[in-house]
Amino acid sequence: MSGVPDYAVVVLTWNSRRHLEGCLGSLPAAADRSLQLVVVDNGSTDGTAAAVLELASHAEVIRNETNRGVAAGRNQGLAAVRAPYAVLLDVDTVVEPGALGRLLDHLDAEPEVGLCGPRLVLPDGSTQPSCQLFPTMRDKLVRQLPRRVGAGFLREIELGDWDHVGRRDVDYVVGACQAVRMSALREVGWLDERIFYGPEDIDLCLRMQLLGHRVSYLGDAVVHHECQQVTRHRLDRLAWRHLAGLLHYFRTHGYFWSRAGLYRRIAGARRTDGARAGEGSLRSVG
Repeated sequence: MSGVPDYAVVVLTWNSRRHLEGCLGSLPAAADRSLQLVVVDNGSTDGTAAAVLELASHAEVIRNETNRGVAAGRNQGLAAVRAPYAVLLDVDTVVEPGALGRLLDHLDAEPEVGLCGPRLVLPDGSTQPSCQLFPTMRDKLVRQLPRRVGAGFLREIELGDWDHVGRRDVDYVVGACQAVRMSALREVGWLDERIFYGPEDIDLCLRMQLLGHRVSYLGDAVVHHECQQVTRHRLDRLAWRHLAGLLHYFRTHGYFWSRAGLYRRIAGARRTDGARAGEGSLRSVG
């Protein structure tokens, strides 16, 4: 494939054949721009990689012999991106027409935004709480209680008093669909491969903000998401890896029970970034 595409979509697969037709089939109408499609297959045994090329012959397929995890697999795809923007997209999604175009238009119009995400709609038609406050360990413990017990607490964390159909800057958007400015990504660094499965998406949004980039949520861009939640209510190897990823995230960013200090650091990064912009200096990128 020659030339520089307008944007890239990076899809990570793992025994995902049943989702391919819906996901890949929705991409042609997702944005009226030239597309580079990169699919990274994490050691599927159900014929996923071959099926990708049957459905999208233009796709660039990267095959791993084993499951390298979400961050490592997505980084492989991101390393192949030639476009100024990349969309990280879960394979169990179907993108509504124009949805990715709205995300890309937002990045065009708001150069301070390093990453943005759409409204995710679950199979029952409800809106997934896909933009939330940065997690704390207290939040994670409350989530283990019956929903009715921690409902008020979780409502605040999940921005439950907002209708989620408008646009606003948020702490983070989940990795089921994240549109990323590649220049910002090169500055903050790739996804943290020490996190095998979650919360590499939250970590990326936080690192974006700690270097002065905004993270936005667009409720008018809609992506349907099956939301498999493979670790919920399970204590298998993947669940333990998820817990290890959370502990690594908290250690890395130096907070645990309260996000107050985190917000002070983010505010300081924004003030510093604004001062640099006033001086007319350019942010260094890799």
